[in-house]
Amino acid sequence: MTATAAVAIVAIAVVVMAALFVITRRSGQPLTTPTERAVHATLHTASRAARPLRRGLDETSAAEAAPHLRVLIGADAMIVADADGHILANTADDDDLAGEFDEASRRAIDGQRRVLVRLRASGDSPARSLIVQPVVTDGVGVSCVLGAATVAEPGPGMIGACTEVARYVGEQIELAELDAARGRLDRAEVRALRAQISPHFVYNSLTTVASFVRTDPDRARDLVLEFADFTRYSFRNSGEYTVLSDELRNIDRYLTLERARFGDSLDVTLQIAPEVLNVVVPFLALQPLVENAVRHGVAGRGSGRITIIAADEGTDAVISVEDDGVGMDPELLRSGSIDSEEGMHVGLANVDDRLRATFGNDYGLVVETAPDAGTKVSMRIPKFRQGIRA
Repeated sequence: MTATAAVAIVAIAVVVMAALFVITRRSGQPLTTPTERAVHATLHTASRAARPLRRGLDETSAAEAAPHLRVLIGADAMIVADADGHILANTADDDDLAGEFDEASRRAIDGQRRVLVRLRASGDSPARSLIVQPVVTDGVGVSCVLGAATVAEPGPGMIGACTEVARYVGEQIELAELDAARGRLDRAEVRALRAQISPHFVYNSLTTVASFVRTDPDRARDLVLEFADFTRYSFRNSGEYTVLSDELRNIDRYLTLERARFGDSLDVTLQIAPEVLNVVVPFLALQPLVENAVRHGVAGRGSGRITIIAADEGTDAVISVEDDGVGMDPELLRSGSIDSEEGMHVGLANVDDRLRATFGNDYGLVVETAPDAGTKVSMRIPKFRQGIRA
């Protein structure tokens, strides 16, 4: 299932809940009718089943989801298996049931269709029916298999419930894979940013340090330590997000090294609101903005001023990096050439994509520039976003 379809399902659930809320408010009474209670219970159970499945399917998530899937279907026991039919969770803990499921799941996987098995009474186990339903997703095939066991004769309602629950499970697994793919993409983009930092910055920093080795060895030592701390932070492996205070601390290391290179020709002003220091931002989100300001602002003219502002604006933090350098033609931005050789540092497109993927299209970069008028790059970050933490 696509992410759009998943959003549609969530929207339907929200509409149902909103309708029930309106009914309750108008009547002044709590949910009392059987239909209202059934809708509420079903939505709650579906939500509890979705949470573990959104982490991806394994033994832990299957064990957490299976009891809720059993309730949704109305079965007496529930089995969840992987795409090869290997059982991940079995609420009945019944070897006979597991054995029958093993054989039936192979047929269900091979044919990508539901298999119904009648089980005779054996020992302490009563006669039962086992509905084995493969979860099939477009472009993937079978992603897992569900087994619903029931003592009663399964009617059209239960069989239909198996089909719908299987579709719902497939949607959650697909969304989990999309989340994982986004995480892999974020990590790849961070690696790309690191690769872009190193060629220019490492060479210039080491050259600057070398120039002080004989004339001012104490300063050379301090710069080596700053360079070591900068690279340690930039090449860390502890996640895709960090807090703004850590990002700013690393920017200060970067600017310390660049000040040693440019001397008094580099003038830096920082205006940071204390309220936004703990805001979570994408890792290395500020570095390309500041590096761009130095390369195209100061280095382009031999001297210049850079202003870094982090302001508190209600539910958001607004961060901007401005230089008074050579600027660029706005037409390059409107044509999509944000990472052109004549224009902005290639890392800006990377940061813009990561901001939009993390917080939505309202949170991309905003670039204000003109030839010989400097450049201002701004980003708006929500001060809190569920699921985003350093």
